[in-house]
Amino acid sequence: MPGMGTGGQGFSAEEIDTSRPHPARMYDYYLDGWDNYEVDRAAAERVIEVHPQVRLSARANRAFLRRAVREAVHGGIRQILDIGTGIPTSPNTHEVAREAAPGVRVAYVDNDPIVATHAGAKLTDAGGTGFALADVRDPESILRNPVVRELLDFTEPVALLLVAVMHFVKDEEDPAGIIATLGDALPAGSLLILSHATEEPYEEYAAGRTDHKARDGVLDVYKNATAALNLRGRAAIEPLFGPFELLEPGLVRVPLWRPDGPVPGAEELSNTIFYGGAGRKG
Repeated sequence: MPGMGTGGQGFSAEEIDTSRPHPARMYDYYLDGWDNYEVDRAAAERVIEVHPQVRLSARANRAFLRRAVREAVHGGIRQILDIGTGIPTSPNTHEVAREAAPGVRVAYVDNDPIVATHAGAKLTDAGGTGFALADVRDPESILRNPVVRELLDFTEPVALLLVAVMHFVKDEEDPAGIIATLGDALPAGSLLILSHATEEPYEEYAAGRTDHKARDGVLDVYKNATAALNLRGRAAIEPLFGPFELLEPGLVRVPLWRPDGPVPGAEELSNTIFYGGAGRKG
C-alpha cells in the first residue's frame, strides 16, 4: 500500500514550520479541530474577529465537498485526485466516496509535511488510498508522482478535487494554466470539483458593496501565513474550469450547489465566502 509522502517516508518535527500560521492548520481550527498550534489559533482568532462568519464558510465548504464527492461517485466515477487535502477532517474524501461505492480509490496531495504526518494516521490506513507530498503549483510533479500513478488509472474518469486551494495561487503563478495541465491528463467523463474564496457580497443581499474592512483584515492575517490569500470574483473563478463544462446549477455560493437541506437566506449566503461548482470534461 502506498505510504505517506512521495516515497512513503516520514517527516521530522524540524520540517514542520510552527513559526508562522499555516492555512491548513487555521482551517482545521475553524472546523473545531485539534491539529493546530498556538500561532495558528492566534491568527485564526484574528480572522474571526474581523470576519466572525469564517467558521460558517469553512463548514459550508466542507459540506459542499461531501455533496460533490457523492455526486461524482453516484455518476460512476471510482477514482479521485484530491489536491490541497489539508489536515484530515472526518468524514474524509474516501470515507464519503465509499459510502456510495466501497472500491473508490483516492490519491491525496498536499505540500505541507504536517498534513503528510496526519495523512499517515488518518488517510492511508485503508486500502486504495495514498498520500503524495507535492505542490499544486507544479502540476506535472503531481501527475508523475509514483503514489498518484500507482493508485489512479488515467485512462478512466477521475474526479479532480481543488477545494479551497486555488485562492492560495497567485495570478502570476497562472492558476488557469495549472488546472489546464491537470485537466489535459484526464480522460473524457472526468470531473473538476472546485471551490474558491471571494470578497464579493452575495448579489441579492448587498449588490455592489464590499466590506473592505473585513476583507483587508483577513488579507493582512494571511500575508503573515505560509501562503497568502488571493480572493477572486465569480468572473475570474469561472474561467478556471476551462474545458470542464459546468454542471447545474453552475458556479454558485457553496450552500446553493445541489443542497440536501434548507437553503440559507441571502445574508448567510453573503457571509459564506466560497463559490463552488463541478464541471465535466467532454
